[in-house]
Amino acid sequence: MLVYAGFSGLWGVVATDFFQFFLALFGAVVVAIAAVASVGGMGSLVTQVQAQTEIDVLSFFPLTLGGDSGWLAWSETAGITSSTFLGYVFIQWWAFRRSDGGGEFIQRLVATKSEAEAEKAAWFFNILHYVVRTWPWVVVALVAVVVYPDLEDPELGYPRLMLDFLPPAVLGLVVASLVAAFMSTVSTLINWGASYLTNDLYGRFMRPEANQAELVLAGRIASVVVTGLGAIAAFYATDVATVFRLVIAIGTGPGLVLILRWFWWRINAAAELAAMVAGLMIGFVTSVVPLLQIPDFGLRLLVTSGLTAVIWIAVMVLTPPESDETLDRFYRKVRPGGPGWWRQRSRTSLPPAQALDHDLKRVLAALLLLFGLMLGIGGFLLYQPLTGWVWIIIAGIGGFWLRKLGRFIPGMPRPGLEDEGYDEA
Repeated sequence: MLVYAGFSGLWGVVATDFFQFFLALFGAVVVAIAAVASVGGMGSLVTQVQAQTEIDVLSFFPLTLGGDSGWLAWSETAGITSSTFLGYVFIQWWAFRRSDGGGEFIQRLVATKSEAEAEKAAWFFNILHYVVRTWPWVVVALVAVVVYPDLEDPELGYPRLMLDFLPPAVLGLVVASLVAAFMSTVSTLINWGASYLTNDLYGRFMRPEANQAELVLAGRIASVVVTGLGAIAAFYATDVATVFRLVIAIGTGPGLVLILRWFWWRINAAAELAAMVAGLMIGFVTSVVPLLQIPDFGLRLLVTSGLTAVIWIAVMVLTPPESDETLDRFYRKVRPGGPGWWRQRSRTSLPPAQALDHDLKRVLAALLLLFGLMLGIGGFLLYQPLTGWVWIIIAGIGGFWLRKLGRFIPGMPRPGLEDEGYDEA
C-alpha cells in the first residue's frame, strides 16, 4: 500500500480504490448470501433472531410505546443510552471535523472535470455506500447472533461465518475482498494525510520556494511517516469500538467553524486553528484521562462541542478578521450565498452564485431520498412491510421535491476545463 500510494499519487489511489470498493462489496454480498442460506433463508432468520434474543433486535427505532409515563419511552434494549443516540443524530453531523465533507472526499471531488461531475460522483458513492452496502453487513450480523449466540467477542462473528460456510475457493475471494477494503481505506488516508503535511505544512511554511520535484519527494516521505504512525496506533488498539469512539471524540468540535467559514466573512484562521486544537485536546482528555473522563459518550460529545465553541468564539472576537483583500478574493472565486457575505457583495458588486435557502432545501430533499431508500429496503428485507412502505414513500417525496427544486447555481467550470452537460438555471 505504501509503495503504490507513495509513488502513484492520487490517480493511482483512486484507480485502485475503484476496483477494491467493488471487490469488497462483492465479498460482503457473497458472505451475506451464504450466511442467510445456512439458517434457511430470510424468513427463518427473522424468526430465529427474535427467538434467540430477549430484545427487539429488528427494531428500527430505539423508542417504545408505554412505559411509566404512558408515552414514548427510551428502549432499555437499544444497546446505547439516549444521550449517545441524540449525540450521534443531533451533534456529531455538524460538530465533527468532517462536517464540511471531509478532506479525502473533497480531494476526490475537486479532481473531477466539473462541478456537475463531482455531484454525480457524490451521489454514486452515497447510494452504494448507504443504500446498498449497509444491509449485507446487517444481515451477516443477525446470522451471527443466531449461529453463535454465546460468542464472547462480537467482532469474530463475521470471520467465523466465512470459515464455517464458504467453500475454499470462495473463501479465498472473500478474504481478498476484505484485504481490498482495508487497502482502499488505508491508501486513501495515507494519500490524504501526506497531502496535508506536504501542501499545508511543508510547502506553505517550511519551504514555500520548493519546486514540484521537491514537493513530490516530501509527499513520499510524508506517506512513510503517516503509515508508521498508523501502524503504531493499530498495534496498541484493543477493539474497533473503542478506537471508533476515540476518533469521533477527538474530531468533535471544529465542525461548526468549518461550516461557517463558507457562509460568514468573520471566521478567521485563528478561530479555525483554535477550534481544531481545542476539540482535539478536550476530546482526548474526556476520553482518556481518568479524573476527567466522561463515560457517557453522548454527554462527552456535548461537552466537547460546547467547550470548543466557547474557545473558538472567544478567539475569533479577540483577533482581527482576515484582510478585505483576502475576503474579496475568496468571494470572487466562490461567490457564496446567504447574509454572511454582504460586505464583500457590496464591495465587489458581484451577486452570489448560490442561494442558501434553495441549497438547504435540496440538502433536506436529498436526505429524505437517500435515507428513505436505505430504511425502506431494510424494512422489506427484514419482513417489516409497513416500515418499508413508509420509508419508500418518504424517499419518493424526497426525490420528487429534489427534482422540482432543480438547479439554481449557474455553471462554474474550473479554469481551463469545459463544463459540458452542466445544467444551468
